[in-house]
Amino acid sequence: MPAYDGQVPQQADSLSALPSTVARVLAFIAILVGGLAGALIGYALVDIQAEDASGFLLGIGILLGSVSSAGGTAVVAVLVLRALGEWREIADK
Repeated sequence: MPAYDGQVPQQADSLSALPSTVARVLAFIAILVGGLAGALIGYALVDIQAEDASGFLLGIGILLGSVSSAGGTAVVAVLVLRALGEWREIADK
């Protein structure tokens, strides 16, 4: 039995829970596109509902639409990235 030298053995391929950089960039772009779509929907909803909509009301519609839509897209993106990580872990075994 070899003597213990106090050093922790290192694996050649360190496993990481992080998804690939490309997957993270695509998820970020998807969140931005989702926020843009939500902003357009929020603007259109306020514009249709109020005949004389002020800039303030249109801005509130844009803000609420973009934040809620980007938040929903972010939840889906995180779930997809976690699923990709689990699939990679299963494939590595």
